[in-house]
Amino acid sequence: MKFTKMHGAGNDYIYINCLDGTFGGDDGSVLSDSRLLGKLSERLSDRHFGIGADGIILILPSSTADFRMRMFNADGSEGRMCGNATRCIGKYVYDNGYTAKTEITLETASGVKCLELTAGADGKIESVAVDMGEPILVPADIPVAGEGSAPMEAVSINTSRGNVIFTPVSMGNPHGVVFVDEVTDDLVLGLGPEMEVHPVWPDRANIEFARILGNSDIEMRVWERGSGETLACGTGACATAVAAILTGRISSREVTIHLTGGNLMIKWDSDTNHVFMSGPATTVFDGETNLDFRQ
Repeated sequence: MKFTKMHGAGNDYIYINCLDGTFGGDDGSVLSDSRLLGKLSERLSDRHFGIGADGIILILPSSTADFRMRMFNADGSEGRMCGNATRCIGKYVYDNGYTAKTEITLETASGVKCLELTAGADGKIESVAVDMGEPILVPADIPVAGEGSAPMEAVSINTSRGNVIFTPVSMGNPHGVVFVDEVTDDLVLGLGPEMEVHPVWPDRANIEFARILGNSDIEMRVWERGSGETLACGTGACATAVAAILTGRISSREVTIHLTGGNLMIKWDSDTNHVFMSGPATTVFDGETNLDFRQ
């Protein structure tokens, strides 16, 4: 099986080209078996015994958009959306000649996203802007435990470290944004996994720890559902910007999120209510593996 290793601000995935229909055989049996795909992601994502990644991304044909994506986390669970992966897919399909357009649509499990591609001097895509759609703030739709349809700006839960307050936001997948005075390993690596599986989340969640640096700058680290700490999270950056604006911590609707792997630019447009994310997309290498993931 051939693959391409790519990353968006350090959030790295293994990209598998399924556009020609050959992956998994002519009957498409592997592509229809989420259990096998989850096992494939577990094996390939292992950083010691596999290729090493935060998960795998399948690039597929679509009947409703230019392309379609499926994503599986490093623990084998299937995710609905990944902002960094959308940018890398835009780069992949353009750089490899699957499209000549610089504005494309991408079908995800969280809806169709619109991508604007920007090429560098070498003709390869170096950055991608994604219309991430409207943030989801209704508790039942995020989902997070709560009643009513009003945004929940501050949710308090009991943890091993006492009461923790977070702001729940969904950008296609659930996020809990915790604003702190200092982002530490203890919070990210200790509290992160505990909050991911807290009963307040019906389907687990991504947990962001964020520190306000200024009116348009936020430092953030993320504990991702199903993958652990990653160097960047596109949907998490969007959720953090939305939470900061929603709670009045900043007034600027254009925010730079400073992540461990680099910066992402987020804009929450007041006219459309859509969140736009811009950032880099990088190809690391192409490869081939004969790892037997079916056993």
